[in-house]
Amino acid sequence: MKYSIILPVRNGGEYVKACVNTILSQTLQDFNLLVLDNCSTDGTSEWLTSLQNEKIILFPADKPLTIEENWGRIKDISKNEFITLIGHDDLLYPDFLENIENLIKAFPAAGLYHSQFHFIDADGKVIRSSKPMPAFFTFNELLTGFLTQSVDSMGTGYVMRAKDYDAVGGIPVKYPNLLFADFELWLSLADKGGMAVAESNCFAFRVHNGTTGTSPDVKLHKALELYVDFLVKQKNDHKEKEQIIAEHANQLLLFYCKGFCHRLLRTEQSKRNGITVNSFINQTKSLAKKLGIEKTYHPENIPSIKMAVLIDSSKILRSLFILVKKIYPKPFV
Repeated sequence: MKYSIILPVRNGGEYVKACVNTILSQTLQDFNLLVLDNCSTDGTSEWLTSLQNEKIILFPADKPLTIEENWGRIKDISKNEFITLIGHDDLLYPDFLENIENLIKAFPAAGLYHSQFHFIDADGKVIRSSKPMPAFFTFNELLTGFLTQSVDSMGTGYVMRAKDYDAVGGIPVKYPNLLFADFELWLSLADKGGMAVAESNCFAFRVHNGTTGTSPDVKLHKALELYVDFLVKQKNDHKEKEQIIAEHANQLLLFYCKGFCHRLLRTEQSKRNGITVNSFINQTKSLAKKLGIEKTYHPENIPSIKMAVLIDSSKILRSLFILVKKIYPKPFV
């Protein structure tokens, strides 16, 4: 077989059934499905076994693992020539592998393969399509896209050679809850020959309250710091990468500064591990210094960040903000 579709899961419920059914319905059947079951207690493992499908190979964990440990097992299992990773609540459209096969034939030297895709809600309804992507990205173009948020990137939908995945060490499990880990992985693989993209929507990424939404603030901030450390290494690697990071890293830090400041305001102070909006802003300034962009990085000049600092400085305003967010959850800071 040519492809391995890799599915790490713990208690996938009805979502994993929908996911697996779309995988098994591929028009190109040259694949196996490798399931890394992390001690599910909801019958996921039993349901998979009941299918009696020779394409499904189950890798049960001996004991409950963290998300990092379970995904870390991917590099240690036997895989076919090409692999793709999928979240247990996401869906592959029937022609996903067929489109990838055509991409590989058209761009045999690429290090990474991808496609346009849909965002869907908890009920499977399409929310929107991904931002349009060109047929091919060089590494520098993909790096720019990630820094500027002009490319929608999720953990599902990327295809790579198993030997390349193993050579870069697999998904970097140093990232808490694997936050930002996929960005480092995709860039490391694209550095081997760029990324080719199918023009049609070939899969669906389900949007709901996942790892990013439930991770403690301290883990989010640590993961961002690790991602910046990776970017610093890229910056030191090549002059062109240095120029791209110098030009666009501001956008990355401001994007997460605004988002994480808003998230802090929605978190009770007793659950923040001592983190304040001001202390996080100062952390991003230290990250800007690492990246060599401290002279142009001024988050305090952004109106929404200014407002976040003001609200966080007052116990009354913080309480009022949390109350309002319970009634009107959409971001306004």
